[in-house]
Amino acid sequence: MLKGVHLTLMVGPAVPIPVPQVILDALTSVQVTTTAGKNSGFQLTFTLSNRSPLQTLFLLAGGTPIPLLRVMIIATINGTPEVLMDGFMTDHQISPGSDAGHSTLTISGEDLSVAMKYIDFTGFPFPAMPAEARVALILAKYAMFGVVPLIIPSIMLDVPIPTEKIPRQEGTDFDYVKKLADDVGYVFYINPGPAPGMNTAYWGPTIRVGVPQPALNYDMDSFTNVEALSFNYVSDQKALPIVWIQNEETKIPIPVPLPDVNPLSPPLGLVEPIPRKIYEIEGTAKLTPLQAILIGLAKAADTADVVTGSGSLDVLRYGQTLKARQLVGVRGVGMAFDGLYFVTSVTHNIKRGEYKQSFSLARNGLISTVPVVPA
Repeated sequence: MLKGVHLTLMVGPAVPIPVPQVILDALTSVQVTTTAGKNSGFQLTFTLSNRSPLQTLFLLAGGTPIPLLRVMIIATINGTPEVLMDGFMTDHQISPGSDAGHSTLTISGEDLSVAMKYIDFTGFPFPAMPAEARVALILAKYAMFGVVPLIIPSIMLDVPIPTEKIPRQEGTDFDYVKKLADDVGYVFYINPGPAPGMNTAYWGPTIRVGVPQPALNYDMDSFTNVEALSFNYVSDQKALPIVWIQNEETKIPIPVPLPDVNPLSPPLGLVEPIPRKIYEIEGTAKLTPLQAILIGLAKAADTADVVTGSGSLDVLRYGQTLKARQLVGVRGVGMAFDGLYFVTSVTHNIKRGEYKQSFSLARNGLISTVPVVPA
């Protein structure tokens, strides 16, 4: 769509294929949103003639006889392809234009996890299978869509004895896998790529370690690569959760406060505020001590991000796309806010002639824990 960036749109019932040129010519904008802890979504906007056969084609594809129409969006930046979205259409809207010759067709959808929400498998048994094995078996149904499981075993591996208990599924595949993740303080999401047609289904802890992405530079003359950047510090957001652990001998519940200390999510800020709120997590007394602690640590992490940032950038100026659920460095905004951040969400906005991103950042406190960030 512009020099240095090439957009590929693929559509099909199971295995998507490149769309014809007439559809690309009608495409006016693409929006893809990826958020940590949530499903990814996309929106395609077309400007069509009121008599165009494309309107009927897309509307019919949204229902029978093709209940799931797969969409793949690939952006090739300086020769390197990146899969921005691999999902299914879920909604079609047509808005008449101001003139009699054109209208706007807007197609919305979600990532491949939407396919896990249609059928209720309540009651399906999983004899002698820990949560990790249950997740792997459920995700095996979606191998036809290129879904590859990435499952991190929990430290509280529990294999139920069939003569005592047989776990049974509750709800749809997505609801049950999400519940199993919540039970041990994990997250679940499907990430497109790395190659077209492949998807990684991640079931594991939130990880805030690894190689950071190139730094976001603000107010640094020729090195500036962001268009806007602002930060917010809310010191009274942090809270201290308390879990109840029951003593097996005396049957007396013991309250245990849990700070946001996690080796897979180390602090990114040196100065953290003191928690001003204390709250209890209900239902933890009936769990094992290890399971209660894992859930408490996950809840503590939910309120730990007292520093948040937002901004926008031009992808060509930045040199690549900024990815959500990873670390990124920030430079040029002062000692209090410079340093590493976790990218909580990214929205790709692609139009003919431009490719921009809006993003959100988060971390636990002020002042960087590292002296420098990768440029």
